[in-house]
Amino acid sequence: MKESVIYQDIVQKEAFKLISRMLKRRFSDIDASLGEQVRNLSAEQLENLGEDLLDFSEIADLVAWLEQQDRD
Repeated sequence: MKESVIYQDIVQKEAFKLISRMLKRRFSDIDASLGEQVRNLSAEQLENLGEDLLDFSEIADLVAWLEQQDRD
């Protein structure tokens, strides 16, 4: 079941909702293009972002993290 496309889609959407709330709380509103980049992350990447977000002190940390994901 965990391998099903529907299950993965639900997991990704729920992870995105949580990370979006965390980003809004940490940085208020973020740029729409950054939001779109976050939306396009996989569920695993969103989980990693959730952990790393605890160490971010400014929006530039998020930008750098997203750039790193593009390189990987």
